[in-house]
Amino acid sequence: MFGRAPKKSDNTRYYEVLGVSKNASQDDLKKAYRKAAIKNHPDKGGDPEKFKELAQAYEVLSDPEKRDIYDQYGEDALKEGVGGAAHDPFDIFQSFFGGSPFGDRGSSRGRRQKRGEDVIHPLKVSLEELYNGTSKKLSLSRNVLCSKCKGKGSKSGASMKCSGCEGTGMKISIRHLGPSMIQQMQHPCNECKGTGETINDKDRCPQCKGEKVVPEKKVLEVIVEKGMQNGQKITFPGEADEAPDCITGDIVFVLQQKDHPKFKRKGDDLFVEHSLFLTEALCGFRFVLTHLDGRQLLIKSNPGEVVKPDQFKAINDEGMPMYQRPFMRGKLYIHFTIEFPDSLNPDQCKALEAILPARTRSQLTDMELDECEETTLHDVNMEEEMRRKQQTQAQEAYDEDEDMHGGAQRVQCAQQ
Repeated sequence: MFGRAPKKSDNTRYYEVLGVSKNASQDDLKKAYRKAAIKNHPDKGGDPEKFKELAQAYEVLSDPEKRDIYDQYGEDALKEGVGGAAHDPFDIFQSFFGGSPFGDRGSSRGRRQKRGEDVIHPLKVSLEELYNGTSKKLSLSRNVLCSKCKGKGSKSGASMKCSGCEGTGMKISIRHLGPSMIQQMQHPCNECKGTGETINDKDRCPQCKGEKVVPEKKVLEVIVEKGMQNGQKITFPGEADEAPDCITGDIVFVLQQKDHPKFKRKGDDLFVEHSLFLTEALCGFRFVLTHLDGRQLLIKSNPGEVVKPDQFKAINDEGMPMYQRPFMRGKLYIHFTIEFPDSLNPDQCKALEAILPARTRSQLTDMELDECEETTLHDVNMEEEMRRKQQTQAQEAYDEDEDMHGGAQRVQCAQQ
């Protein structure tokens, strides 16, 4: 079944837009579009709407099928879908000229720009600096657009398409891996450094030598706030290397906390190890702890309190300041270890027995004790013991595996 033919409407406006007659040849259309498009291009201050109309008119009239539909039924027929949708006017302009005729890769229509890479710098900070906050001034070198040529690289502002890569900025090399096997590799063109453009030697900018950018020294002040964490990022937007037609990336400092000889940090809490003599653990202790801000903290036990080995005690509000809430702090945990004496003489044992709880006596009779076998205790290093056991087990497993393989081979030989 055939559809209803579109009604006839105005079929002369496109010819009027290009300034040609209805019987204009393809060459006439090209010449008219070239002249009018360059004149009205937005990059040269032209009227964007006029530029769009020129592209639409040329797209239709340069296509014999669309032109025939337009001549018969007018513009409405194309809008109704008979001739297809119109393309981007800037794409038509680019395809017509094979690139921008202005020596300029950009466009004022707001095309999406490529974003430059961020520059990452590690910044080592002490635990004291994270506790108290600090600022560091760092001198960095970066590339900025040449002020003399405004990032064009040439005195005239013009550039040519690179002949080495045909303006693509990339080259493809072929590597033979073997018979009927090849590998294609894509890499930036070394002639234009991936830009797709070359600049005439006589036209090179005297300040940047055609590089479009020049080095610049800049001092950045990095503010490390109280309570910041290891691995936290401090970002300076738009301070990375500048490049033509690129959105400048950021400089990012990543905090790296240095180890502290006394304090250990876990989130907003601090941990410190402290060793007590047995007398201190049983009879009480008192010592001074120098905090990360230089304050002297007096740490002491309560009367009659006994501290057990591996016991933890906490002091509220003496941990790390909380990030962006510096008046709130975590806890300070103290991990106690007890140093026992290596040996005691008989008099010391008697003195301790007189004041300490009585020892648990064995409920066995002398006859039952005589039937028991005596043993001897030895000092051991458990880490070393476990390591030696693992090595022995691994060797035994290896020997067993060797025996199994050897046995299988002997059985196979016997069957032959």
